[in-house]
Amino acid sequence: MTDKLLLTALALAAGSALARAPLPAALAAVISLFLLRRHLERWALVGFALLLAFGALRARAAIDEAAALHARVTEALGPPGRCEGEAIVLRSPVVQRESAPPGEERGQARIEVEFSQAACERGPIEGPLRARLHGAPEDLARGDRVRLVADLAPVHLFLNESLPDPRPSIARSGVAASGGLVDLERVSRGQGIAAWIDRARVHVRRRIEATFHPEAEPLARALVLGETDLHEADNEAFRRSGLSHLLAVSGTHLVLAVAGLAAAARALLLRVTTLSARFDVGRVSSAFAIPTSWLYADFAGGSGSALRAAGMLSVVMLVRALGRRPSGVRAFGGSLLLAAILDPLVGSDPSFVLSAAATAGLLGLDRPIAERLVRGPAPVRAVLRPIATTLAAMVGCTPFLAMMTPSLSLLGILANLLAAPIGELAALPVCLLHAALAWAPPVERGAALLGSGALLAVRAVARVTSDLGGIVTFPPPTPSQLAAVAVAALAAALAKDALRRGAALALGFAALLVLEQGAAHAGSSKGLLRVRALDVGQGDSILVDLPDGKTMLIDGGGFMGSPVDTGTRVVLPVLRALRKERVDIVVLSHPHPDHFGGLVSTLPAIDVGELWDTGQGEDHGSGPTYAAMLANLRHREIPIRRPDTLCGKHVIGGATVEVLAPCPGFVPDESANDNSFVLRITYGSHAALLVGDAEAAAERALLEKHPAALRADLLKLGHHGSRTSTTPPFLDAVRPSVALVCSGVRNRYGHPDPGVLASLGARAITIARTDRGGDVVWETDGEAVHLSRPSAR
Repeated sequence: MTDKLLLTALALAAGSALARAPLPAALAAVISLFLLRRHLERWALVGFALLLAFGALRARAAIDEAAALHARVTEALGPPGRCEGEAIVLRSPVVQRESAPPGEERGQARIEVEFSQAACERGPIEGPLRARLHGAPEDLARGDRVRLVADLAPVHLFLNESLPDPRPSIARSGVAASGGLVDLERVSRGQGIAAWIDRARVHVRRRIEATFHPEAEPLARALVLGETDLHEADNEAFRRSGLSHLLAVSGTHLVLAVAGLAAAARALLLRVTTLSARFDVGRVSSAFAIPTSWLYADFAGGSGSALRAAGMLSVVMLVRALGRRPSGVRAFGGSLLLAAILDPLVGSDPSFVLSAAATAGLLGLDRPIAERLVRGPAPVRAVLRPIATTLAAMVGCTPFLAMMTPSLSLLGILANLLAAPIGELAALPVCLLHAALAWAPPVERGAALLGSGALLAVRAVARVTSDLGGIVTFPPPTPSQLAAVAVAALAAALAKDALRRGAALALGFAALLVLEQGAAHAGSSKGLLRVRALDVGQGDSILVDLPDGKTMLIDGGGFMGSPVDTGTRVVLPVLRALRKERVDIVVLSHPHPDHFGGLVSTLPAIDVGELWDTGQGEDHGSGPTYAAMLANLRHREIPIRRPDTLCGKHVIGGATVEVLAPCPGFVPDESANDNSFVLRITYGSHAALLVGDAEAAAERALLEKHPAALRADLLKLGHHGSRTSTTPPFLDAVRPSVALVCSGVRNRYGHPDPGVLASLGARAITIARTDRGGDVVWETDGEAVHLSRPSAR
């Protein structure tokens, strides 16, 4: 365990964790160095500490540069607008057969380009600009120069304190803008290995589509090309059953593909007697496998897991080529070190982290688990051995899987036992062989038939396992809990005997329980009124923690006609991170998609006390999605309350909640915006006024009916800061110290309006915008008020 190469790699890679979560990562580092003090020289301990600090500085600098880049692009592009110019294709096109955005033809590709020059509606773009574009032809290749017209906007970050920081993805890709292609003309074709690989991918993709069963075709593309574009039902089944790894390009792929080619090369070289007599052809074939592994990893999509596996296989083959015996631990350490040197934020790549964690589990736990589990007659051992291997990999990656998915299947081991042999021993080699059989159509069709059968069998296992249930839901681990897992794993690995190893694991488990209690307490706000505006883009979603621990959720954001679901992307993950399984009151301010869209996926997944709804959506018809949401709530016998039972003051959760509008009910002739719920929530001597999308007409009505009840410290501006809201008389009546603006960098409406911002500035009102720095938290204990921008770090 004290292999210095592996520890060097871990110290450098862990710098990204120290940059993103300084306190828990630093504490874990100090404890780890203390545990290692008897196993390493003092100079080595000092060296690892310096490497960790160096890695953290590199990672922090990369994140800060990504934030600055995003700010520059936001300033340069402004709201979505049309740009035209020349660009070069940077990454392999990713085809979207099943999940193409609305309005995009099925089968077009997503590309990343770098503009050498561009003219946009707001003026020319100075300097290179990288962008991710949808709707491109699938036959483009890296290095292609194109002249294009595109609708571009800054990437929306969905920056929320409780969720993983999205800025490392910008740091790693350099992409801070995205949009859709309007027109594209290829000026010149790219040359070189990368372009050749992309054209090979196009050929293989077309052969898969032409020969595989339609139901198996997306699975084959995922397995061979790394294009994880499954039907939604299949994607959910593989995720819930714990079988997603079978469709991910991993070390198994490289061993079968590259080691198989190396073995074939060795067999051919052995037949050349003049070479085999003078050279060790095994060493030659091992050297041949090194570039081949990187070429295959690139061909298979270049994911973090594929590149890590290519690095580890390259280290193994290099050692063999030098005539030495490879060590799995040192090969693993070498691949991690190479990745950490090349990428200061490699620890932020989910596929890389999962692949590394699974490999670590196999290296450290496979033999101990097998020694205790694999016993009995030969047939029984043959069944138990793969179970031991699956357990070892699952133990390694489970803490990190918990960060990415809210649930895991208890039947995952059984599912892997059934599906892994089919996937790895049948589907994978047949699909890889199929990629090289276009020259023999009958054989190619036969391979496609066999591959389709194997893939559909794996899918059947995933679906059955998913449908059987046994799903365990748990909250995502906090940085402190991940640090505790790391320290416990190190302590167990260093333990000299089983007793000490058990004690280390028991202490680690106890630490997890204590930290879980701390996370639940931090997610609560007893004694405080806390208003948290989530960054959901161009929409509203406000989480209100009441002083006695009850929770209100006001709206859920949403994008009309977009594949982005703010419920699954933001609202549900935030609730889970805050350990909130129940929302006592859900308020739909008014029935517009940018307010109820995210609730559609959120409400079925949580316990809901009651829904407040103006009723205008049902009366005027707000579409099938809204109707289905209400029908689901009624089926669950959740009360749906209307303004006629809500208007007036209520003591809820230790605070006073006053419903000011629409009272006594919505006005049929007014817009949904002007029929928004208007809530004033008071605790002690401080209040927040939340007005939905209320515009000038609603503000005038409030001034007429409740002029004395509008005073508040926090005002959530109506209609995202539109010029149709926040009139001077209304602003003077409220007299807020803080104005909250819920808007997104990609909105086309000019929100917030410059005139409104000027009006706020003239009154010296603090402006907090979700499109500039992410989520906003305002809280009071009834006496003092505190405003924070937790994600603007």
